[in-house]
Amino acid sequence: MEARSLATFENVSYLYPGSETFALRDVNLTVLEGEFLGLIGPTGAGKSTLCLAFNGIVPQFFGGRFFGRITVAGLDTVETPISTLARHVGLVFEDPELQLTATSVESEVAFALENLQIPRDEMVRRIAWALDAVGLRGMEMHHPATLSGGEKQRLAIAAMLAVRPRLLVLDEPTAQLDPAGTQQIFALLREINRRFGITVLVASHAAEELAAAADRIALLAAGRLIAVGAPAHIYADLETLHRHHLRAPQVTEVFARLPADNPGFALPTTLAEGQERIRAWVARGVTPPPLPAPFSSDGAEGPTVLALHHVHHVYEDGTPALRDVSVEIHRGDYLLLAGQNGAGKTTLVRHLLHLLEPTAGQVLFRGQDVRALHTGELARHIGYVAQNPDRQLFNATVEEEVSFALRALGMPPAQVEARTEASLAALGLGGLRHRHPFSLARGDRARVVIAAVLAMEPEILIFDEPTTGQDVHGARQILEITRQLHRQGKTVVVISHHLYLLAAYARRIVVLHQGQVVLDAPTRQALHDRQALDAAALVPPQAVALAQEIARLTGVPCPCITPQEVAGYLLRLRPGGAACIAS
Repeated sequence: MEARSLATFENVSYLYPGSETFALRDVNLTVLEGEFLGLIGPTGAGKSTLCLAFNGIVPQFFGGRFFGRITVAGLDTVETPISTLARHVGLVFEDPELQLTATSVESEVAFALENLQIPRDEMVRRIAWALDAVGLRGMEMHHPATLSGGEKQRLAIAAMLAVRPRLLVLDEPTAQLDPAGTQQIFALLREINRRFGITVLVASHAAEELAAAADRIALLAAGRLIAVGAPAHIYADLETLHRHHLRAPQVTEVFARLPADNPGFALPTTLAEGQERIRAWVARGVTPPPLPAPFSSDGAEGPTVLALHHVHHVYEDGTPALRDVSVEIHRGDYLLLAGQNGAGKTTLVRHLLHLLEPTAGQVLFRGQDVRALHTGELARHIGYVAQNPDRQLFNATVEEEVSFALRALGMPPAQVEARTEASLAALGLGGLRHRHPFSLARGDRARVVIAAVLAMEPEILIFDEPTTGQDVHGARQILEITRQLHRQGKTVVVISHHLYLLAAYARRIVVLHQGQVVLDAPTRQALHDRQALDAAALVPPQAVALAQEIARLTGVPCPCITPQEVAGYLLRLRPGGAACIAS
């Protein structure tokens, strides 16, 4: 039986108040009853605006100029009150804390039901059903603030599910979650979709998860709907994806680099499909090429500049955050500090900056206990870029922002001007010097913060989750800056759980789990240590999983960690040995 439409966009265009740029332009889209629809697009594509349009928040709450027509469950979203639409459309935001207001898990789920005047007996049944659906039964009396990031997102979803919406819309629901949390949320959404028949729409940059979960994917760019189709169709069009600063799943990128004349060649989009293709490839009787030692170090270590020796930290409420942590950071390192949400990464970095003191153990800078150093003095040597750049911006112009710390330290005006000019030039901000930082795009605001930190000429730079909330283009722009700084001799530490992005940048990975170091190794070795990553609830990149499948089938180590490397290795497996990789 042909699926019925649940929601339709007919020639929809929209401008926010005071804007001359369309957030949505001539969008025609049909969402089918019971489907799982993915929504992808670069930063600024209009994905959030489209999500908000489903329950009438756009345009009813924001105002502006609206053209066209949207219907959901037969209701016009402009003429129907938002309170009525909320019975049919549940909306979950990127940051679950924006939606959590109650003092217990149970009260949070009950809140919307109370507003809808659902009878008490029915309310009790719905709360139990919703919490069971998201795996939070037994946590009814927990305060939302005590939950992990993934649990908070599950609670936000449960609060929407309790309303029994026909359509559940989620705007980047996993942007702040670690890989294991991301996979859990997508598995949950797929189960909700299949088990209860609720239509699900997810806007996300998580290509691997969308490819496995979605029935269809819609690509939005500059407010226009570019394409709608099955994941295999959308992700196979790498030219269109790259043109709009998007990426395909790594497994697709691997096989896109292989010759298209192979028997049965078609681009896989899921890991299972890629592994099956690997098995077919190896079954052709090829011989693995010889390789150098698979897990060699990435170079000689410099002297230790920062060190934690047997550091413990217990917060005032009794929560243990670090347990016997010993880590050395060497001059010239590019170190990735990885771990799931709540593993202790930020706590560790706060100790390096002397923003926290250890409950036990020592933190050393160049062999000296940081407790003997003033925090301001330490800041001259260690630059810190926070996850949210907006928290470090407070001046009226880019130029003032970059020069602020220099002026605060009382440097001579000529030195301030020289350092400011050099830092603006290094980050390509010279033409934006007179702009207000908050008038810039998120990626540019991040560059302003980096420029301000660089002006201090620190020898060590720490980047806290620099790729969170960025599309692949913005993430790579920032990571290229970190690479340039490393090549200039800076010591770089990046906190991230985006292993697939950092594989091509980091020389060494330290993995934290429940406040303990469970892995400290060169990048190649670390990414192939499946036992340690599994124990830390981290997911290796798909390229690594494919390489491990090759090694399992051939009996020869395959230390590849990027799609380019895996494709190159597979080409060498071909009879005759291809000399190049098709781009």
